[in-house]
Amino acid sequence: MSFDPSVLADLDALAERVARAGEPMLEGLDETAAAKKALAILAEVELLRWTVPEAFGGAKTGGLSDAKDVSVRALCAARSRLAYRSGMLDVMFVMQGLGSYPIARGGSDALRAELLPRVAAGERIAAFALTEPDAGSDLGGVRLRAEKRAGGWRLTGAKTFISNAGIAHFYSVLARTSGDAGDGGKSSLTMFHVPASSRGLVAERFEVIGPHPIGELRFDGVEVDDAERLGAVGEGLELALATLARFRTSVAAAANGFARRALDESIARLKGRAQFGKPLAANQGLRFDLAEMDARLRAAELLVDEAANAVDRGERAVKEVARAKLIATETASWICDRAVQHFGGLGVKKGTVVERLFRDTRALRIYEGTSEIQKLILARELVD
Repeated sequence: MSFDPSVLADLDALAERVARAGEPMLEGLDETAAAKKALAILAEVELLRWTVPEAFGGAKTGGLSDAKDVSVRALCAARSRLAYRSGMLDVMFVMQGLGSYPIARGGSDALRAELLPRVAAGERIAAFALTEPDAGSDLGGVRLRAEKRAGGWRLTGAKTFISNAGIAHFYSVLARTSGDAGDGGKSSLTMFHVPASSRGLVAERFEVIGPHPIGELRFDGVEVDDAERLGAVGEGLELALATLARFRTSVAAAANGFARRALDESIARLKGRAQFGKPLAANQGLRFDLAEMDARLRAAELLVDEAANAVDRGERAVKEVARAKLIATETASWICDRAVQHFGGLGVKKGTVVERLFRDTRALRIYEGTSEIQKLILARELVD
């Protein structure tokens, strides 16, 4: 099923207005202040409702067969517009969905009713905690242990590279409930909702090249009730992968937003900057650059459209999503690199738009499945 085109058009226009107005409001703020301000901006116009299923307080999707799901097409429409203007607006938007989707899919009715409407309203900040020092692409390597206790569980271990660490109100955490690290994770991992206020949970922030709140989590015997378990015991890997599958295409959409801004900045720069008595845009080699940037970006956009439509239709869409994630993120890095080159010295001056875009795009080729993982997925689908 698909949306009435006017619904997505309205969402696209709303995201554009929000991003245009919000971009200057975040300038000069530190990461924490910028993140919270970005969330408030998104909440004020109810854009965050698109990150939560309609059945639990989210936006009326209309085009999905299951009101308990979120629309990938909607996520992509919003993220491409937000990323064009602000990486912080983009990441705070998507983290509300990524961190809360395991609850929508596996939480109890009581937990859903308590949290998801507040996530949609921006009253609760969500986070998704999978990665560990020795477990990234291979979630079967998860070591954080959840031991059964009377009426609940005791979590011990660590997570790293967790977006919204330190500012989130809760974390959706993948933990080991049986077996040993390296066993593949099937039937041995379980997901839990862990409030940030839990005793024994410590968040420590660190910096990355594309600034946003991120850090490590330490679980020193954190106690949670069994009511905080998400899904059945042993089905955590399935739930984690289902979450990634739903949101991965939107990473590609964000990459396209960054790339579109970089292309527009390059065009303006080459037309406005004169060297040797003529605009840089008169140089044939640079004109060829722009042509290739445009063609590659349009190809990436079409792949994202294909993948988002397929996922929303309920298709398996493994190849479509892998293609979109691979090509869009690699293309965005290349386009942003060319934009930096077109700006010359200004391109590496901190505070220049293309310098920021260059940093913002780099992480996209790593998180939610590296480029290498996408190639492995595609090869497996094609050969096996």
